[in-house]
Amino acid sequence: MPKIDARLPKGMRDFLPEEVLKRQYVIGVIRDTFQTYGFEPIETPVLEMEETLMGKYGADAEKLIFLAQHPGGKEQLALRYDLTVPLSRYVTMHENDLLMPFRRYHIAPVWRAERPQKGRYREFYQCDVDIVGVAEMSADAEIVSLLTTVLRRLGFRDFTVKINNRKILVGIGIYAGVPDAQLGGLYRSIDKLDKIGLNGVVAELREGGIEEAVITRMMGLLEPREDGGGFEHLRGLLADIPIAQEGVRELEEMLAAMDALGVPRENTEVDVAMVRGLSYYTGPIYETIITRPDNLGSVTGGGRYDELVGLFRKQSLPTTGSSLGIERIIDLMDLLDLYPPALTGTVVQTLVTVFGAEREAESLRLASELRGVGIRTEVYLQPKKNIGRQVQYADRKGVQVVAFLGADEIQQGVVNFKRLRDGQEVRVPRAGAAEAVRKLLVE
Repeated sequence: MPKIDARLPKGMRDFLPEEVLKRQYVIGVIRDTFQTYGFEPIETPVLEMEETLMGKYGADAEKLIFLAQHPGGKEQLALRYDLTVPLSRYVTMHENDLLMPFRRYHIAPVWRAERPQKGRYREFYQCDVDIVGVAEMSADAEIVSLLTTVLRRLGFRDFTVKINNRKILVGIGIYAGVPDAQLGGLYRSIDKLDKIGLNGVVAELREGGIEEAVITRMMGLLEPREDGGGFEHLRGLLADIPIAQEGVRELEEMLAAMDALGVPRENTEVDVAMVRGLSYYTGPIYETIITRPDNLGSVTGGGRYDELVGLFRKQSLPTTGSSLGIERIIDLMDLLDLYPPALTGTVVQTLVTVFGAEREAESLRLASELRGVGIRTEVYLQPKKNIGRQVQYADRKGVQVVAFLGADEIQQGVVNFKRLRDGQEVRVPRAGAAEAVRKLLVE
């Protein structure tokens, strides 16, 4: 049989144990925070019906959906693009078993057929958190509070949650005089403001056939104001547009609830040029940018999508939530060295060495005793290797403590332990082995 070229599809990755442990740490902090806020876990399949996903995200996003078909299959299937649309299907199918309001979180991989680049992959994990069945803006404030808490628990300090409301954006379009048929293109262009700048947005709008006078009026609304009063300025200009005023009122209610929840003001900002690209948002939207460094883009994004569940049932349910970009968070935590010092590249806490085949059984017994009290233990299963090689293996792997059980130790009923980071050694009776290891691990 010819040799197979060992390679991965573009945008897919393998992870070494050290990388997986970092990922598990980040996911663990996020999961614990979700549960602290009272959110429940769910799971859904990686494959959905194609009709479930299509028509929900917008034309640009749906070009990135991976379609799937098994030989002879009659169902048109697709790999899930995100965890939000599957939630709407899930709520509809299980609503008789769910207590409303329903607070859920979901941590799982998704797939997108986009061009791979740094911080952007075709297979990656998302962490979603949503509140279903609450129309009040306090639900949106809860999500923003949760996002700031997660990032601070992970060690981030320099970040901003940008907040806007889709109804305000609609009002901007009406104020500027953009025809309804061109609103979609308008929002897609505004959404690129942070990437291509005002001049780039203007150029795109011109290419889209929007009149020069309309562009001028709209750019006057979106340009940053030196007096910092952009929100108040906008509220005055849009005073005669009901949907815009509704958006302003919702934004004010949301900000008041955020203050009550203790959301740090230094980590939030109202940004009326922030759009969020997906088409299903109906009210508040929010996106988190790491402000130092700024090369990986946003790390969370979400908002209110009150109509999406209604695509699957007779009446919709108000829903709001956010996704956390685990991949970008992990990359930034590496860059900023935010992982705790105790996080090593291995799960093994103790390595039990073996002094030859004739003493292997006793080493196995010691390992079993340590495992029995919860100490993560590996036995070196190549007894012909000398002890120096065994210790070198433990050191390279990142094991913290090495156990030595030679002929003298066995005869005397004792064990020698050595902590590798500082060379500290202890010799204890066999009955005190577990306690000795625990002390070496925590001191």
